[in-house]
Amino acid sequence: MSNYNKGFLYFICAVSAMGGLLFGYDWVVIGGAKPFYELYFDISNSPLMQGVAMSTALIGCLIGAMVAGSAADRYGRKPLLTLAAVLFTVSAIATGLFNDFTLFNIARFVGGVGIGVASALSPMYIAEVSPAEIRGRMVSLNQMTIVLGILAAQVVNMLLARDTSVVESQTWNIEWGWRWMFWAETLPAALFLLMSFFIPESPVYIKLRTERLELKGMNTSGVEKSIAKETKSLSSQFSVLSSMQYRRVLVLGLVIAVFQQWCGTNVIFNYAQEIFVGAGFDVDGMFINIVITGIANVIFTIVALYTIEKWGRRTLILLGAGGLGLIYLTLGTCYFFEVKGFAMVCLVVAAISTYAMTLGPVTWTLLAEIFPNRIRGIAMATCTFALWVGCCTLTFSFPSMNAALDSSGTFWIYSGICMCAFIFLWNRCPETKGKSLEELERELIK
Repeated sequence: MSNYNKGFLYFICAVSAMGGLLFGYDWVVIGGAKPFYELYFDISNSPLMQGVAMSTALIGCLIGAMVAGSAADRYGRKPLLTLAAVLFTVSAIATGLFNDFTLFNIARFVGGVGIGVASALSPMYIAEVSPAEIRGRMVSLNQMTIVLGILAAQVVNMLLARDTSVVESQTWNIEWGWRWMFWAETLPAALFLLMSFFIPESPVYIKLRTERLELKGMNTSGVEKSIAKETKSLSSQFSVLSSMQYRRVLVLGLVIAVFQQWCGTNVIFNYAQEIFVGAGFDVDGMFINIVITGIANVIFTIVALYTIEKWGRRTLILLGAGGLGLIYLTLGTCYFFEVKGFAMVCLVVAAISTYAMTLGPVTWTLLAEIFPNRIRGIAMATCTFALWVGCCTLTFSFPSMNAALDSSGTFWIYSGICMCAFIFLWNRCPETKGKSLEELERELIK
């Protein structure tokens, strides 16, 4: 660690992690704007259009995550982070500006692409510039900024949403309130764009690019074969990624990524209105409870920054899977017996806190660590794509599940998913703390 300029390291990691902050804000802000833009666009009685509005950004996430890895391996990590900042800035302005529902969704899609790129690139960049002894903590900084972005969106939504019991205030919410919720993202997005020009390229990408250039500069027949092999591998990265050599670690990464979504915690952010109203709260009470969950999210993410290097990744991810399984079992039972009020808030906060301390940061840390340098870009993008597929299916399925099974049955299903994931991770998830990326490659790729 003495060979590193700590101040500069923290600076470039913080800049990269701003992608996480905007990821968190852009992803959650729509939950607070939802009650108002639905009335503005006259879709409050159209479940299909409501689903479209909630999911267009997620579709953008899929596209962004899908192209991020191969583009990062070809053009570098830094230009992709700058591109994400541009997309966030454009989306923040345009979403609040448009009066047409189609254009509104196009703007949300653009922001979603930015989320997909940032969610893949920010943790990968931080992992590649950080030394092994603090890598987990530094990658967790990305999760810290995500939850700060979530909390910022929740606070902004609460402050901008005027008293819903007053007619004049409700009219302002419908005409302008939801617009300012999106516009508030412009300031951090523009700052991220500016600061992205002051960070260096990832040393891992520079090394890979240098090796390719050195190969191309040599003329022996043996090296020409190496060039051909290298070119072939670059043009068929997905085939290489799915080969027997990498299949085991790829499956592990995919399960971790999808489970982070299908554990069910994120429906609390996207469908807070349904969850808290079902627990007996009105819209104003919903906003207050959302901020409470956001504060818990931040506090326990801070706890994770200190425990991830002490307890290890494996311990925390198992704690998250098992803990959430038990909490959701209890939460579903309370919904079944129609328990309402403060007890339900406590259970929701317990779920958010457990997630924030475990699955939230540990998922991104493990995904940034377990893949070899040669395939990290495409592997990270593939797993991030799978994560957003999980998020899309979770978001689409929750209203139908909630209507068909009630909240009790829905959370019992999430409990079962958590228990199944616990068994899989107990058998397959390694401990990665304190090991260099090269050491992990030797251990995991056999």
